[in-house]
Amino acid sequence: MSVAIEPAKRSRSAAGFDRMLAFATKSHGRAVASLVLVCLLALLPGFFSIPPIDRDEARFAQASKQMVETGDYIDIRFQEQSRYKKPVGIYWLQAAVVNAAEAAGVPQARTQIWLYRIPSLLGAIGAVLLTYWAALAFVSRRAAVLAGLMLASCVLLGVEARLATTDAMLLLTAVAAMGALGRAYLAERGAYAGDGHPLLTPAVFWTALAVGMLIKGPLVLLFAALAAGMLAVLDRSARFFWRLRPAAGLGLMLVIVLPWFIAIIARSGMAFFDDSLGGDFLAKVGAAQETHWGPPGYYFALFWLCFFPAAMLVPLAGGAVWRARLEPRTKFLLAWVIPAWIVFEMAMTKLPHYVLPLYPAIAILVAGVIERGALAQARWLRSGTVWWPILIGLGALGTVALNIAVAHQPGFAAWPFAAAAVFFAASAWWRYGADGAEISFLRAATAAILFYAALLGATFPAIDKLFPSREIARLVTPAPCKDPTYMMAGYHEPSLVFLVATNLQPGNGRAAADFLAGGGCRFAFVEQRQEPAFLARAEAIGLRYSAGPRVEGFNISSGREVSIAIYREAGR
Repeated sequence: MSVAIEPAKRSRSAAGFDRMLAFATKSHGRAVASLVLVCLLALLPGFFSIPPIDRDEARFAQASKQMVETGDYIDIRFQEQSRYKKPVGIYWLQAAVVNAAEAAGVPQARTQIWLYRIPSLLGAIGAVLLTYWAALAFVSRRAAVLAGLMLASCVLLGVEARLATTDAMLLLTAVAAMGALGRAYLAERGAYAGDGHPLLTPAVFWTALAVGMLIKGPLVLLFAALAAGMLAVLDRSARFFWRLRPAAGLGLMLVIVLPWFIAIIARSGMAFFDDSLGGDFLAKVGAAQETHWGPPGYYFALFWLCFFPAAMLVPLAGGAVWRARLEPRTKFLLAWVIPAWIVFEMAMTKLPHYVLPLYPAIAILVAGVIERGALAQARWLRSGTVWWPILIGLGALGTVALNIAVAHQPGFAAWPFAAAAVFFAASAWWRYGADGAEISFLRAATAAILFYAALLGATFPAIDKLFPSREIARLVTPAPCKDPTYMMAGYHEPSLVFLVATNLQPGNGRAAADFLAGGGCRFAFVEQRQEPAFLARAEAIGLRYSAGPRVEGFNISSGREVSIAIYREAGR
């Protein structure tokens, strides 16, 4: 594959991008404001309008909703089942947002999924800002902003920022901890002069670890421990770690994390630790949970999509990074990435977001190479930038195809965004030789943000067929009768529980008929595969029922078509 013939002159648009970057890097305040603005442009399309996604997001949101409903902020439950796979941190954050929204008068706040996503959005924005902060110990302000932009525009962060789960907040805590650890290491090596009070870096490090433990257990410790261990082995010294005041820091961490752990032990005994450590954390190392298996190399293969568009610059930076591998700054960043990446590749359970906390280090490495003007000039490596227009072009075509094939509509609202995305991606590749890597990346990032608007803002939320739970909830809430109860048969998705009612009971077709026979304000949602059993049981017990509307949709979790009928007892 060869690159296009390179234009000789720098374009006017390149000068415009350069002026914008210069403006953004003139002060720390401008840098922060610019990064926040880019984050909002990249992360908000679809944030408010995409319904709850099954299954993890809906489970997290429902558990937080039950905390608000019951006022119990110690125990974690999904309906009547304990949910002890993760600690309480994310549930507290989500419940706090919902409580604040209710106090502010937001209508139906408890079933507004975007409220539960706010901690993830804040976590993603915070992680971008902390990437900028962490990078300042390694590179110039301009390169630090560039690293933040690489993270802000990447595909994987965009996904996690729109999901009410733990991973965006975990990323924030991991970047904070690793940024502090990096400062301690560089200061010990005489490569960093420090910034502010000597207790600031230790306080950030241990607080980040504590909050990370409350968010997702010991995973944040893994990132720090692997990096620190690798550095200690390579340097034959761990003296840098003493700059973090481990004795006082451990005390601070325990003060933050112990109260809830003591409370949950008092409530459930050792059930939380059995489920979270044994049943979730350690089990993922030796076996693939919930079919989430992948071979070694899984994360490397997905990296080119998940870290798009900045991933296309990584091969160009690889040689310079390798040559500088013994320099303290590069050594630390490689220690941040390599040992943890190997561990995740070896683990049996694999999901794309597990390596997300390693992306900031990669972004800083690439930005540093760009700053030094050390990117490879080999034609075969530079040809990799052609994937910017290829992937954006395929995504644009896929967006149109999704509208036509699934929604049976042209989806004209997405077309301007998709066309502009293709234009900027093609320009990023075509003008690479004349305008340089920095400006080309900014064009590619613009293309990615426009594509997110096309797919996640204008297309995905508008396809009703992808969200049958939303359609059912629209038909039955608010209920036309007092104190409604519900049963689902054959379609057991957490999103339906979240959107309809916590008391939504699971069952099968036979049980649904018996449920309706109990009288009162009752609804049964019966999937087509369960209808024969429902109808046979209804006839056997003499149930008089009325069939309401039918919802035709596609279950994203199971990957199959569903047809769900809403039944009530006749006369109700």
